[in-house]
Amino acid sequence: MGDMANSSIEFHPKPQQQREVPHVGGFGCTLAELRSLMELRGAEALQKIQEAYGDVSGLCRRLKTSPTEGLADNANDLEKRRQIYGQNFIPPKQPKTFLQLVWEALQDVTLIILEVAAIVSLGLSFYAPPGEESEACGNVSGGAEDEGEAEAGWIEGAAILLSVICVVLVTAFNDWSKEKQFRGLQSRIEQEQKFTVIRNGQLLQVPVAALVVGDIAQVKYGDLLPADGVLIQGNDLKIDESSLTGESDHVRKSADKDPMLLSGTHVMEGSGRMVVTAVGVNSQTGIIFTLLGAGGEEEEKKDKKGKQQDGAMDSSQTRAKKQDGAVAMEMQPLKSAEGGEMEEREKKKANVPKKEKSVLQGKLTKLAVQIGKAGLVMSAITVIILVLYFVIETFVVDGRVWLAECTPVYVQYFVKFFIIGVTVLVVAVPEGLPLAVTISLAYSVKKMMKDNNLVRHLDACETMGNATAICSDKTGTLTTNRMTVVQSYLGDTHYKEIPAPSALTPKILDLLVHAISINSAYTTKILPPEKEGALPRQVGNKTECALLGFVLDLKRDFQPVREQIPEDQLYKVYTFNSVRKSMSTVIRMPDGGFRLFSKGASEILLKKCTNILNSNGELRGFRPRDRDDMVKKIIEPMACDGLRTICIAYRDFSAIQEPDWDNENEVVGDLTCIAVVGIEDPVRPEVPEAIRKCQRAGITVRMVTGDNINTARAIAAKCGIIQPGEDFLCLEGKEFNRRIRNEKGEIEQERLDKVWPKLRVLARSSPTDKHTLVKGIIDSTTGEQRQVVAVTGDGTNDGPALKKADVGFAMGIAGTDVAKEASDIILTDDNFTSIVKAVMWGRNVYDSISKFLQFQLTVNVVAVIVAFTGACITQDSPLKAVQMLWVNLIMDTFASLALATEPPTESLLLRKPYGRDKPLISRTMMKNILGHAVYQLTIIFTLLFVGELFFDIDSGRNAPLHSPPSEHYTIIFNTFVMMQLFNEINARKIHGERNVFDGIFSNPIFCTIVLGTFGIQIVIVQFGGKPFSCSPLSTEQWLWCLFVGVGELVWGQVIATIPTSQLKCLKEAGHGPGKDEMTDEELAEGEEEIDHAERELRRGQILWFRGLNRIQTQGLSPLSPG
Repeated sequence: MGDMANSSIEFHPKPQQQREVPHVGGFGCTLAELRSLMELRGAEALQKIQEAYGDVSGLCRRLKTSPTEGLADNANDLEKRRQIYGQNFIPPKQPKTFLQLVWEALQDVTLIILEVAAIVSLGLSFYAPPGEESEACGNVSGGAEDEGEAEAGWIEGAAILLSVICVVLVTAFNDWSKEKQFRGLQSRIEQEQKFTVIRNGQLLQVPVAALVVGDIAQVKYGDLLPADGVLIQGNDLKIDESSLTGESDHVRKSADKDPMLLSGTHVMEGSGRMVVTAVGVNSQTGIIFTLLGAGGEEEEKKDKKGKQQDGAMDSSQTRAKKQDGAVAMEMQPLKSAEGGEMEEREKKKANVPKKEKSVLQGKLTKLAVQIGKAGLVMSAITVIILVLYFVIETFVVDGRVWLAECTPVYVQYFVKFFIIGVTVLVVAVPEGLPLAVTISLAYSVKKMMKDNNLVRHLDACETMGNATAICSDKTGTLTTNRMTVVQSYLGDTHYKEIPAPSALTPKILDLLVHAISINSAYTTKILPPEKEGALPRQVGNKTECALLGFVLDLKRDFQPVREQIPEDQLYKVYTFNSVRKSMSTVIRMPDGGFRLFSKGASEILLKKCTNILNSNGELRGFRPRDRDDMVKKIIEPMACDGLRTICIAYRDFSAIQEPDWDNENEVVGDLTCIAVVGIEDPVRPEVPEAIRKCQRAGITVRMVTGDNINTARAIAAKCGIIQPGEDFLCLEGKEFNRRIRNEKGEIEQERLDKVWPKLRVLARSSPTDKHTLVKGIIDSTTGEQRQVVAVTGDGTNDGPALKKADVGFAMGIAGTDVAKEASDIILTDDNFTSIVKAVMWGRNVYDSISKFLQFQLTVNVVAVIVAFTGACITQDSPLKAVQMLWVNLIMDTFASLALATEPPTESLLLRKPYGRDKPLISRTMMKNILGHAVYQLTIIFTLLFVGELFFDIDSGRNAPLHSPPSEHYTIIFNTFVMMQLFNEINARKIHGERNVFDGIFSNPIFCTIVLGTFGIQIVIVQFGGKPFSCSPLSTEQWLWCLFVGVGELVWGQVIATIPTSQLKCLKEAGHGPGKDEMTDEELAEGEEEIDHAERELRRGQILWFRGLNRIQTQGLSPLSPG
């Protein structure tokens, strides 16, 4: 490989070289060379660099950049580099087009049932009967069929299709706007991501997207590398490459052994400078990302290559609007111990809601299928009865013979019966259901945005209502993520708050300010706040920010000290790492001696101190006994308050003998302690209350943190996660693993089941521990129902846990892109209280759907029975098709709007979560549905059979053909609608509450809809005429209709009085999918990691599986018990 590269440089004849120069823009390396260079590691890479470029500075010269000064900051040059080597962002997947979303929305079972019914109904309405009936065929009236009805036959089918179109468009538009919102948030987040580069010798913070090949970038502890590069100079650099290689060991990088730095990897220790060699799609991450998401993209690239050979490479880059440093980390969620790449792909598709996962969707689909079946049976019976009735009456009673020329006439009758059957079916299917779900979720998602929840997957919102456990991070979620010094020990005094500068000896103060300002990364600073009244911005390492803040609190400034001793004059730096747990910096004193400043974890540094400064700033001996004293009196009390203790010390070396700087243990020893400070990350003030609400709502909050167990326990107690006198466990990661693994080191579910129910705090935990815990809780079968777990995470390493959880919350501010990519909901304010809001909204969605179901099913039961009995007894439905439609479509659609937009109330948090398998329609609701149905049927049948006597009007039964609409049937229709209207108010409460008006005015949509429906009803009855088969009613008749309607509210109170517990006979309906229906998705989760090649292969299978899955989920659902 190296030789080829050489030959291509050395042996090309001159003309070709000329031709290549404009292509490479005068740079000495082509894109392909750099790409292949970045694929090498370690010694091979070094060899290649030596053969091709001499050394790293040779590479810099080829790329026309200076290792110390960086690029000249001129726009043309930068633009040219972008043209040739690409831009530093990775194209996002193309968002789904609106039409694709529409097609997806059409896949809903309920909608398919409706579409079929509508098309059949439409087709039949255009069926024209052949010639007039002849006497010979018998003139059995097939029920009053007036031409208004015949002409209006198509309205029914059309109206159903209209309702389907409504649902589909609302759903698709909803998905589309959600996608847009999410992309908006993404780009907002991306613009904020900055990286430090050197241009013109100046340190600049540039957006990650602006990095170009040839830039000299500063890398430091905690960075996520945004591009590939070659290390120029580094101190103690260690990189976590697990996101690319899966190896968890940190890799040592140095300019002379392994200089290759890859995008998407984390700097775990040290610092350094690198020259950027590959960005965007050409970086290692980009290459993987293209493999991942590139099904469609590869094809597009091929097309584009044809069109523009030259810019082939950048077509894909300029097309995209997304840069992503952390995208690389995408790889990590993939390696999580579930074959979760199904969802991975799912998330890549423009965040399609994961259909299989949603509990509600499963229950609803099943319910719809059950109702559809019931409707089908009813309509079949109707048709059979009508046909038998007709056949017996014509051929048996009247004793006619079937004549050939009469066949068309009889067929016409049969078709009429079939239409009546279809009408019954149409009435039975709740077309408002999909709409109610969509509206409810869409409304919630919109409102949740205001509550700082950006919902990426619609169903997550409703799953949240079922949550039984939340595993939360500590830093940033429960706490403010602003480290501050709150206690200190200076000059023999323990200060519980910040001391006044005048209280300190100038010598101590001066030493302290120097020790903090110089012995911290110069990239860490505290900047003035962005907005008036906000807190100063902390940039860089949070712990160091706390110390610098302490300097500012002491009314001194760190900037002048740093200007006096700039970074390049520091003599030697021992950077912070997890083994040392300390950081030291050596500076040269004016007299030629040296001074070493050190800071670090107090338990480690105090062991190296032999002196301490007393109140006058003089040295005093510091013996082991003094140290134990100090630990007891100062450090332990601080730790019990949840503080992290940091010791600050120094040591002077004379100019005469210079120590051996490489012997670190010698150098950092014999120190003099200046101060010990206690740093805390204060608990967010609103968190304890939020956690109390969760516990009241039956949700267990667990804290999973990397911090030590004392701090973790102290914070947990402050938040109220653990309460004194409770039986709980606080474990460290090591102990947790010891308890859950068997001798072979494998995790055993039964061991886990002994631990998790009492576990409240998991400290010093690794990302794998978090994933193990979440998976363990979800897979556990100990409780009466499966736990629904929500997880919060911000780091890349939280990816697997976020994906595994039922609902993953990523932090919008502190979160890495990987975390966001793996999450279901993004907390735009990183605040725990927003999670509680999400729970409230989730429960509200669930309740809204139940309210709607309670209302809708009452309408359906009544309408079906009326249509069925009416058709069988009077051979004509008392409610005409068009009227049915008004009741069905308009009232359903409007009712779904009215009931689905009820705002959530705090009272939702006072009950325990519904389980996964709790039925949608509880006993109480069943009682309400049947109770109200009884009332309505009684009224309607009374009106139907004796109404004409009561009102003293003509009977509408058996009216001759083409008769004008009768008052009798109009009263029935009107009463029916009035009863629905008042029952809609009853439906606002589903837990058997008495006061159905409670909070009715807080929902203006509801009031508007009820009044609006009432208004339209008046218009239909008084002026609807022939099309609606209505005849105007008198005031008195109207009052009777209203009176009967109001009776619904009274009857509602009567029903509420009957205790549900007495009614054992009531069945519940709409259970979750049964235990035996493990979908392929879940089975796939059991499979362990799959390597890339296989993953590419399996991609086709997965998509196929998914199709199968859908069919199975839908086909199976009605079979399960319930």
